[in-house]
Amino acid sequence: MSTESKVRAVTTLRLKQMKEQGEKISMITSYDYSMAKIVDAAGIDVILVGDSAANVMAGHQTTLPITLDQMIYHASSVVRGVERALVVCDMPFGTYQGDPQTALNSAVRIMKESGADAVKLEGGEEILDSVKRILTAGIPVMAHLGLTPQSIHKFGGYGLRAKEEAEAEKLIHDAKLLEEAGCFAVVLEKIPAALAKRVTESLTVPTIGIGAGAGTDGQVLVVHDMLGINKGFSPKFLRRYADLHTIMTEAVEHYVEDVKSGDFPNENEQY
Repeated sequence: MSTESKVRAVTTLRLKQMKEQGEKISMITSYDYSMAKIVDAAGIDVILVGDSAANVMAGHQTTLPITLDQMIYHASSVVRGVERALVVCDMPFGTYQGDPQTALNSAVRIMKESGADAVKLEGGEEILDSVKRILTAGIPVMAHLGLTPQSIHKFGGYGLRAKEEAEAEKLIHDAKLLEEAGCFAVVLEKIPAALAKRVTESLTVPTIGIGAGAGTDGQVLVVHDMLGINKGFSPKFLRRYADLHTIMTEAVEHYVEDVKSGDFPNENEQY
């Protein structure tokens, strides 16, 4: 069922203005209605419906298995909980690489069926035709360079990218191509801080960093990592703002004890 999109307080134009004014952009992932409602009310600028749902929601080792239908399901759930933030949906692996028409069809489905405000694609010059084709339909595109998890088998791991000059120069070249094509922002993942700052200063569109230092125009984290729900992932760039894994575990243990002992429900908790 289609969801009619609405104009929110944070738009692609607003993000560009934030960069121009030196205001940092906050971005976080969400995959469901309840979480999206919380982070939106907390004042987040951008909510990314990430293909990281494959990891934190479905338990896959990589982001590759998640499907377009599943991403649309997650994005539509998020959109229903959001009033203010810009909602960006990842295009999953296999829905845009190599064929611009497939890319356009996939992006149109995301926009029509989820109500998201924009899509995000991983890659540079090699996917430029797909980016341009999507943009011709008036669909806003966020780019993603550096460590691109959908290419994990090509890289052979989740290590730091663009350490060598050749790869760094390609990343700068790709960022400029994507800006010229019309992308409204660029995510820079796990690259040297000095390079991220250099890219940020060379672009008029905002950059969003993850493991890319403080020189970008904004930051993004996976909500399950940041809240300490997922404790099996501890990269250097991650700051945990809560330990919900412990809090939730203790709460469930307490509930189990109360049920087993007959303490729950008590006199005031029944009709």
